[in-house]
Amino acid sequence: MISTEVRTSGHSYRVLIGPSLLESVGDAIKEKLPPSRCAIISDTNVAPLFAGKIQKSLATAGFESTLITVPAGEQSKTLEQAGAICEKMLLTGLDRQSFVIGVGGGMIGDLSGFVAAIFERGIPHLQIPTTLLAMVDSSIGGKTGVNTIAGKNLLGAVHQPSLVIDEIDVLKTLPRRALRQGFAEIIKHAVIADAKMFRELKNETASDVLSLQTIIQRNVEIKSNIVAKDEFDRTGERALLNFGHTVGHAIERAGNYEQFLHGEAVSLGIIAACAISVKKAGLSIADVKAIVDLLRRFGLPTKLPDDFPHQRILDALKFDKKFEQGQIRFVVTPKIGTANLSRDITLEDIHEVVTKL
Repeated sequence: MISTEVRTSGHSYRVLIGPSLLESVGDAIKEKLPPSRCAIISDTNVAPLFAGKIQKSLATAGFESTLITVPAGEQSKTLEQAGAICEKMLLTGLDRQSFVIGVGGGMIGDLSGFVAAIFERGIPHLQIPTTLLAMVDSSIGGKTGVNTIAGKNLLGAVHQPSLVIDEIDVLKTLPRRALRQGFAEIIKHAVIADAKMFRELKNETASDVLSLQTIIQRNVEIKSNIVAKDEFDRTGERALLNFGHTVGHAIERAGNYEQFLHGEAVSLGIIAACAISVKKAGLSIADVKAIVDLLRRFGLPTKLPDDFPHQRILDALKFDKKFEQGQIRFVVTPKIGTANLSRDITLEDIHEVVTKL
């Protein structure tokens, strides 16, 4: 097992990465929190696979747990669902001394974290991510939230977890498409912050789960280093993590959160961000080709279907929370391994690259 510490201005927590960790979840939590009651929030796909093992470990360590399951899919990440979960927690007798464990992918991590942030004005949140994407990205940094009709993650709070447990054996249960989408965020991290990792990824595959342990650790370090400089997304440093996400989130919304997985939409958003980076940041065509080739290596999309409604992408852009008072904050990369936030990007620039996707 690898233990990595994430530090922010007023908080620190461990990320445990390794095989066979679910059996000792209770002991790991006991080192952080006293025996109490907790809610396990999961979805209909994940709960049948792992909830029983986790609850058994918790009981052995002296914790009493209540399992709350929501329908799988992005459609469950709503304010209404968060409210319903809180009502169930209250009816079960959970209080300010309780805590929440999110067991699932990014949707569950965002939803359970939001519930923990608002329940009794805030209780501890622990994450057991079950997808590669959640392990390397959404479980780190404390951003929680739910979607609205207008767009993704427009309601939320920064609520850092108390512990993250990355059990790599669970990745063996993922469909290949779901595993591959995690590499979109890994490639994003490499493009914005780690040219060495980018080169090493050219020799990696998405099939060797054990080799992912060090990759997960490196990505946790990259994201935590960025988050530590700008925990509440105020200075622009944390915004670098949004590389590929402005267009990616719009594609997700245009596809009703059904046509593309999050990582697949981010892959397409990275292509768009690269095209803008060529025009506005001096990114070389050679670097663009290398990025496109790497995305394709992991089976990620680099082009939209011909019949995809481009106009719906453009319509969704105006709801992006990274726009401030109508001004666009767009992440560009001048070369692989570095990135910066630009305010010199226009909607016309984005429209131009979207129509070419």
